[in-house]
Amino acid sequence: MMHALRVSALAVAVAALAAGCGSSVKLDEASVESRDAKPVAQTSTTPRTAPGNVGSSSAVRPVTLDSSGSAALSLGRIVYFDFDSFVVKEDFRSLIESHARVLATNKGKRMVVEGHTDDRGGREYNLALGQKRAEAVAKSLALLGAADSQLEAVSFGKERPAVEGNDESAWAKNRRAELKDR
Repeated sequence: MMHALRVSALAVAVAALAAGCGSSVKLDEASVESRDAKPVAQTSTTPRTAPGNVGSSSAVRPVTLDSSGSAALSLGRIVYFDFDSFVVKEDFRSLIESHARVLATNKGKRMVVEGHTDDRGGREYNLALGQKRAEAVAKSLALLGAADSQLEAVSFGKERPAVEGNDESAWAKNRRAELKDR
């Protein structure tokens, strides 16, 4: 209820601001571009199509809502690490930025970052390394706009492997931090 009131107040403020920013261009006479054709001037007698429906194809994609009513995210959820390292690689910067942006715009959203290791090394060492990996990702999210209160870093060490095996391919998939909604 409170969210709807904030959205309504924001919409009224934006409408009032837009009304004050007048333009000499009349919308009925503005040119409309299509990817297939040259710009054409629309007049009040020209039939109008819905925004984004120029021709038969649309550049606008529909938003899929999940059961909670929020937009379904197709973001990756795993950050991989090098052997014996908790340094977040540049390869995962855009993934972390995307999740940080989602958390920054949805202050009620919470995320658990789970740190994991491969099966080499002792249990205590791997729990500590998994914790450092989870905290490194959580700190990156916080530096990019997520609130500390939205994040929790936990370690599972080598206890929950993603892939069973004793080769570099399996070990590389197990050296990870997983981002999970809470």
